[in-house]
Amino acid sequence: MNCGAQAHASGRHPEYHSCVRAIGLIAGQGELPLLVARGMRAAGHRVVCVGLSGQYEPELPSLCDEFSVAGVIQLGRWVKRLRRGGVTEVVMVGRVAKARMHDPWRLFRQIPDWRAIQLWYRRLRHDRRTHVVLAALAEELERSGVPLIDSTTFIPDHMATEGVMGRVSPDALCARDLKFGWPIISRVVELDIGQGLIVREGDIVAVEALEGTDAMIERAGELCGKATGWTLLKTAKNAHDMRADVPTIGVPTVERVARCGGKAIGIGAGRVILIDRPAVLAAADRLGVAIVGCQPLH
Repeated sequence: MNCGAQAHASGRHPEYHSCVRAIGLIAGQGELPLLVARGMRAAGHRVVCVGLSGQYEPELPSLCDEFSVAGVIQLGRWVKRLRRGGVTEVVMVGRVAKARMHDPWRLFRQIPDWRAIQLWYRRLRHDRRTHVVLAALAEELERSGVPLIDSTTFIPDHMATEGVMGRVSPDALCARDLKFGWPIISRVVELDIGQGLIVREGDIVAVEALEGTDAMIERAGELCGKATGWTLLKTAKNAHDMRADVPTIGVPTVERVARCGGKAIGIGAGRVILIDRPAVLAAADRLGVAIVGCQPLH
């Protein structure tokens, strides 16, 4: 029996591990690691996962062929578990709250291993910006024989596409705000300030920074009060490293936008993940929120 037939047969054959490529998954919070694990399996790969301690979803282990747990800053343990599983490439997805990463007690809550300590003092102690951390992690994983790859590789059907994606189109006010706000958010992301912006009637209501998108949406709801009709814009910069920290929206995002008075969401085509795209678009249609994919500005 060939490998393709084995991958689709029920059960596991003795030859299965020797002929199916193992892909690694480093998983943080949220539903995105579940989508990626399913996508890896659908592509016929073995899923060897390291769940970050206290953060991964309870359902995740059942979607993986091998599963182990390691701390957020136990890099040496990540590598050991992945290499033991025969991994030659790895995807890293899922949230690690930035506020938690800036917690002054983090070294006591998650005991770092020697590899992480070396990386910290060699590369990160003076610069902990997201893209710098990612580049350092990617370099270390590459050096260890488990290179990090594009985190969207196995979820192409969940990426934003150009144009109106659901059944709801933006009204005239939101369309103007999309046109007004898109060059601004494009500049904001290039400056590494954040990945989100909220606009209403040509006014900048809120800009995402350390607090994250959800808190920014809540803040916009408080600032606008009963005034509805604002627009959320979200994207990544032109040179964004798609190996991690790719911006996302999910059903909770759409629900929060609607509850706080938003009427439209503009996202970068090919640069934003819809976490379970069919469910996100169904929620947007139900709540009367337009979701529009916008072409990145170069």
